[in-house]
Amino acid sequence: MPRLLYITTIELSVRAGLIPFARYFRANGWEVDAMAKNVTVSPDCAAEFDRLWEVDWSRNPAHPRNLLSAPATVARVVQERQYDLVHVHTPVAAFVSRFALRGRPAGASPRVVYTAHGFHFHPGGHPLRNRAFEALERMAGHWTDYLVAINNTDFDSARRLSLLPDNRIRLIPGIGIDRQRFSPQSITETQVRQVRRELKIPDGAAVFTMAAEFIPRKRHRDLLEAFRQLGAVNAILVLPGSGRDLQKMKDLAETLGIAARVRFPGFRKDMPVLTKASIATILCSEQEGLPLAVIESLSLGVPVIGTNIRGTADLLQPGCGIKVPVGSPAHLAEAMLWMMSNPNSVAAMSALARCSSAPYDQNNILAMHRDLYAEALAS
Repeated sequence: MPRLLYITTIELSVRAGLIPFARYFRANGWEVDAMAKNVTVSPDCAAEFDRLWEVDWSRNPAHPRNLLSAPATVARVVQERQYDLVHVHTPVAAFVSRFALRGRPAGASPRVVYTAHGFHFHPGGHPLRNRAFEALERMAGHWTDYLVAINNTDFDSARRLSLLPDNRIRLIPGIGIDRQRFSPQSITETQVRQVRRELKIPDGAAVFTMAAEFIPRKRHRDLLEAFRQLGAVNAILVLPGSGRDLQKMKDLAETLGIAARVRFPGFRKDMPVLTKASIATILCSEQEGLPLAVIESLSLGVPVIGTNIRGTADLLQPGCGIKVPVGSPAHLAEAMLWMMSNPNSVAAMSALARCSSAPYDQNNILAMHRDLYAEALAS
C-alpha cells in the first residue's frame, strides 16, 4: 500500500484544494496523510485523510522558525512514516520541506513532487526580486524529483532555467474543479433571486463580482476606482472574501462615494450561486498562478474580466472574457461598461466560457496526477 504525504503551509490549502486528491487515492488503496499549520484541528480534513500532522511555520518566508524548527518536524514525520511519495504545495511549505529532505541519497524514498502554484519570479516582477527567487528555485531543484507547473509561463520558465531535467517537469493545469457543482444547470433561478435579495441588489441591476483575498497583489483598489469611473450606472459590485486590507477597501469605497453600491459579504460558501448571479466576474491581480476563481466562473458560463498576466491569460481564451492591463482602472471600467451594453455578445461568451473549462475538470487533473505518481514511484 503506497504511502503519500501532502504538505502545504496552512490548513485552508489542504481543505480547499487537496481533499479530492485524498478521496481519490485512498479509494485506490493508498494511505494519504496531510501536514500543515492548524490542520489537526480541522474536522473536514480529519474525515478525509488517514493522518494529520501539525507543523509550526509562517506564511512569511523570512520568519526564523521556517528554517529553525519546521524542517526537523518534516524530517521526523517522513522518517517515522516511511512515505513513498511526498507532494509539496505552496511556497513556504514547498521550500522548507524540500530543504528538510535534502539529504536523501539519489533514487531513495520518498520521491518528492513539487507543485509551483505560481513562481515568485514572473514577467511583471522586479528584476532583483526575480533573480533572488530564481536562485532559490534552482537550489531547491536539487532536492526535487518532479516539478509541476500549472501555467504555460512557469512551465516554459522551469525548462529555460533548467530547474530540473526536462523529462521531470510537467504541465498540469491546477488542482481541478468539480464541473458538475460549477455548472449552469446546478444553480436555480430561485437561488439567484435569494442571493440578490440577501445582498439588497436592486431589480435589474448588473452584478460584477470579484472573489479574492484582500491583499495588495489582488489590487481591489483598482477595481473600486474603476467602479467609481463607471458613474451612476445600474450596477452593484460584490467583493466577497477576507484579508488584511478589507477595512481599507471599505474605507476607500466610502471615500470614493460608491459605498452604497458595493457589497462586502465576507467569506461565502455559496460562491457558485453568487457567481451565477453576476453578469461577469473580475480578477484584476498583478500576480497569479492559475486562479481557481476564473476557472469556476468559466465553468458556470460567466465571462471574466481579467488582467493580462500569467495564469489568468492562459484561461481567458478568445471569446471567454476580456483581458485588461494590470493597474488600469480605466480599462476595467471600459470592460464593465461593454459587458453591460452588449447582452447578446455576453450570452455568446457564456457558452464559450463553459466549453473552455473542460480541460480543468477534476477527473482529468486526478488522472494526470495518478500517471505522474506511477512514473515517480517506478523511477
